[in-house]
Amino acid sequence: MTRPKQERAVRTREAILMAAAEVFDEYGYSAAGVSKILQRAGVTQGAMYFHFKSKEDLGRAVLVEQASTLALPAEPAGLQQLIDLTLYLGLELQRNVLLRAGVRLAVEQGEAGLQDFTVYRWWIDRFRAELEVAGRRGDLLPQVDALEFARVLVASFTGTQLMSHLESGRESLPSEIAVLWGYLLPGVATPGALARLTVDVERAKAML
Repeated sequence: MTRPKQERAVRTREAILMAAAEVFDEYGYSAAGVSKILQRAGVTQGAMYFHFKSKEDLGRAVLVEQASTLALPAEPAGLQQLIDLTLYLGLELQRNVLLRAGVRLAVEQGEAGLQDFTVYRWWIDRFRAELEVAGRRGDLLPQVDALEFARVLVASFTGTQLMSHLESGRESLPSEIAVLWGYLLPGVATPGALARLTVDVERAKAML
């Protein structure tokens, strides 16, 4: 009997998390009432508070777990994988509500009473791992620091997706990310690497 109860609890938590992501994505944190989340999840208030102590706790879970449903590469593989990964994220932001809500909460943390750099640090470390592989392969220019550029890339991606959201509902995001790489790559990649690298939205779609 223990296993079915555990499995049911896991499903209930996932339902609440996804419902919260949908409501946060649609309304923003401030306007996302707990009643809206409960109605969307189809659970009782008691079920929600069994898993999440408060709306703030639920917001933090969406923020931190935003990448939990993504099919991310298991191992870092260098600059081409980093390019493909950012394009994949741009495509996922068009359809993945948990990622989209987590990104929105990361940008709007003040409204949620949060000040949590964890998710940004996670993406910085993820991007840095790809860049460190590129560095060992000799694909980065000598002056490029993997950690510094990873921070620049996360900041640039965050700003690009925010602008695309405001302008086109993120419809333009993959192409905007491709444009971003067109300007960034000459400043970080060696001529030999530039000749091999491809910034291709269609290639990234294969990761979906």
